[in-house]
Amino acid sequence: MNQTKYIFVTGGVTSSLGKGIIAASLAKLLQARGYRTTIQKFDPYINVDPGTLNPYEHGECYVTDDGAETDLDLGHYERFLNVPTSQANNVTTGRVYLSVIEKERRGEFLGKTVQVVPHITNEIKDRMQQLGHSGDYDIVITEIGGTVGDIESLPYIESVRQLVWELGENNGIVIHLTLVPFLAAAGELKTKPTQHSVKTLMESGIKADILVCRTEHELSSDLKQKLALFCNVKREAVIQSIDASTIYDVPNLMLEEGLDIVALKKLDLPKKNTPDLKQWNEFLFRLKNPKHTVNIGLVGKYVELQDSYKSILEAFIHSGSTNETKVNVISIHSEYIDRENVAEKLKGLDGIVVAPGFGERGIEGKIETVRYAREHNMPFLGICLGMQMAVIEYSRNVLGLKDANSTEMNASTNNPVINIMEAQKSITDKGGTMRLGAWKCNLEEGSLAKEIYGAAEIQERHRHRYEFNSEYREALEKAGLKASGINPDTGLVEVIELPNHPFFIGVQYHPEYKSTVANPHPLFVHFIKAAVAGKK
Repeated sequence: MNQTKYIFVTGGVTSSLGKGIIAASLAKLLQARGYRTTIQKFDPYINVDPGTLNPYEHGECYVTDDGAETDLDLGHYERFLNVPTSQANNVTTGRVYLSVIEKERRGEFLGKTVQVVPHITNEIKDRMQQLGHSGDYDIVITEIGGTVGDIESLPYIESVRQLVWELGENNGIVIHLTLVPFLAAAGELKTKPTQHSVKTLMESGIKADILVCRTEHELSSDLKQKLALFCNVKREAVIQSIDASTIYDVPNLMLEEGLDIVALKKLDLPKKNTPDLKQWNEFLFRLKNPKHTVNIGLVGKYVELQDSYKSILEAFIHSGSTNETKVNVISIHSEYIDRENVAEKLKGLDGIVVAPGFGERGIEGKIETVRYAREHNMPFLGICLGMQMAVIEYSRNVLGLKDANSTEMNASTNNPVINIMEAQKSITDKGGTMRLGAWKCNLEEGSLAKEIYGAAEIQERHRHRYEFNSEYREALEKAGLKASGINPDTGLVEVIELPNHPFFIGVQYHPEYKSTVANPHPLFVHFIKAAVAGKK
C-alpha cells in the first residue's frame, strides 16, 4: 500500500458518547482484517498534557512506555489493539500552541504575523500526519476531543477540513458520532439533535462520510433512511451504536453494522480477510460466563469518579476473564477509614487493592487498610502510593518506628521510609517532571514476583516522585518485608512482598497500564487467583 489513509472521528450533541471506544473498535476490526492501524487523540484543552490535572477533572492520567502523560482514551487504544502508544498519539492545544510560540521565538516564521490559520492549523496537520509518515501504519485514526461547535475545537475542525482536501479523494474520511435520544414522554427516538450536529459540522466545511448514532433503542430502517437523507450520507453509512453491557461488545456490534466495510469502501481499500476475532470472543465468553465471583475492595481517594482508576478497573475485567471469575469491584473511600471502623468497612471482601494517588488526604485510612489486610491474610496489592503505604505500615507496626512516614506527607519525619527521589529535589515545575515511562526491574530469585512474571527482568511504567528509602531496606528485610524487585540502574526498590502471606505485594510502578485483552497483566491475574483460592 503506497499511501497512509486517515480516518477522523468527531463528536456532536454531547460529550462522553464514546468516541474513543468507537475509534478503538473500528481500529480493532481493521487490525483484525490485516491492516496496520493506530489511533491518536487530539484534546482541545490548553494544558500541555493531563499530568497536572486532578483526576476529578479528567479521570486518570495514562502513561506510555516513552513517558508521555496522556488522555485515558489511549488506555482504551492499547487495551483493544495490544499495541503500545507513544508521545505522538496524544496532542493537546497547549502542546500545539507551545510549539508554535517556541518557533516564533526562534524566528522560524521569518517575521510573519503568527495566526491560527495557517500557523496553528499547519502545526496540527503536521502532528496529525506524524504517525502516518513513520511508514509503520496503513491507517491512522484520529479522535478529535470535545464536541463540534465548541470554541476550543474550531482549529482542529478547520485542520481536518484542510487535511481531507489536501489528502485527496479516498484518502481521508470523517466519522461523526452523535446521539439519537429517546423521549419517554413522546415514546420515540428523535433525529433532530443529530441533524443539527451534522449541520454545524457542514458549516465548518466538513461533510460527514459516516454517521455513528449512539442510542438506547434500536434504530428502525425508516429512521436510518431519514438520517441518511437529512444528513447527506449514504444509507449504509448510518451506523447504529446501541448501549452495550460492556465496552468489549462494541467491536462485534460495529462488525454487525458493517462500520469497517463502509470505512474501507470510502477509503477505496480492499476488504482483505474476514476479521479474526477468535481470541477476542473467547475473552468475551469467559467474561460473560464466570464460574466464580470475588469482591475486591478498591481503596482510594478519588473513588467518586470511576474514570479516576479506569486502567485498574479494566485490568480486573481482563484478569477476571482469565480466571473465569466475575470481579465485583467495591470502591471504598480511604478518607473515611480508621482503626475503629476498618473491619466493618472491609467486611465481605476477598482481596484489597490500595490505589495510587498524591497528597496526604486519606493516607491514614490507606495505612489502616494495609494493616488489616496483612494481619488477616487477605490478598493485597498496593500500587504506587499503595506500595508506599505498605512500607510505612510495616515500619510503624512491625519495625516499631511509630513516626515512620513519607516526606510527601510529613517533610520533617524522623523516619522517612519513603523519601523524595534525589533527581526530583531540584525540580520546581510540576508538569512532565515525575519519573515517567518504562523502567527496568530485576526480580529476586525465589520471590513470588518472579514466579508471577515468569521472568527475571521486567519493564513497567512509572509515574511518581517519591521512592522507598534504601537506608531502611536492611532493617525492613530483617523484620520480614522482602524487597523482591530492584531497579538495576538506580538500585531502588520497585517491588515488596511478604513471603508468609497468601498474596501480599506492593509495586512502585503501575501494572494496570500494560494490561490488555490479549495480554492480561500477570499481577492482576494472580491476585484474582489468590482471591478465588481464599474463598474456598
